[in-house]
Amino acid sequence: MPTTHLLYLHGFRSSPLSFKAQRMAAAVRTRHPAVTWWCPQLPPSPREAMAMAWDTVRHWPRESMAVVGSSLGGFYATWIAEQTGCRAVLLNPAVDPARDLHAYVGVQTSWHDPDQRFEVKPEFMDELRALQCGPLAHPERIFAVVAKGDEVLDWREMVGRYPGSRIKLLEGGDHALSDFDDHIGEVLAFLDLA
Repeated sequence: MPTTHLLYLHGFRSSPLSFKAQRMAAAVRTRHPAVTWWCPQLPPSPREAMAMAWDTVRHWPRESMAVVGSSLGGFYATWIAEQTGCRAVLLNPAVDPARDLHAYVGVQTSWHDPDQRFEVKPEFMDELRALQCGPLAHPERIFAVVAKGDEVLDWREMVGRYPGSRIKLLEGGDHALSDFDDHIGEVLAFLDLA
């Protein structure tokens, strides 16, 4: 069944203003105007972020919804996909954010608006661990775009996290997937938007 509802989850310090979120929003708006698109600004607390997302998507039709997540958003998207059984596209997904984000405890700035500050609290690491999923129930419903050139996350760890899933492994690239325009066609095809 084609996807009628699409959730996009941005990464750490990011926002709906990110390059990839904006490209996806434009593609959905122009090519698939009937699709319900939602790309919220996620709160810093992982528990609050997933509670907010879940409050909306739990009302969506599970057989025709999908989620896209970038970096930390990819970790969140994995959780949403496991809860719903929906298709998911993961863009350089974080695998163990409780470990990786521990170094960022304290006040941080938003990537797209450096004047906007938020606090990463130590208890957020426990909230992240609570969202950690075990082996995937439906690995075939996941498509991961992973760049070997990612300067933030280890591509081997990303690939190893998603056995049985479709993986597009890029020889170079970067964490931001600056060449996202080269891959958006495959992302949209996998999502099978209505």
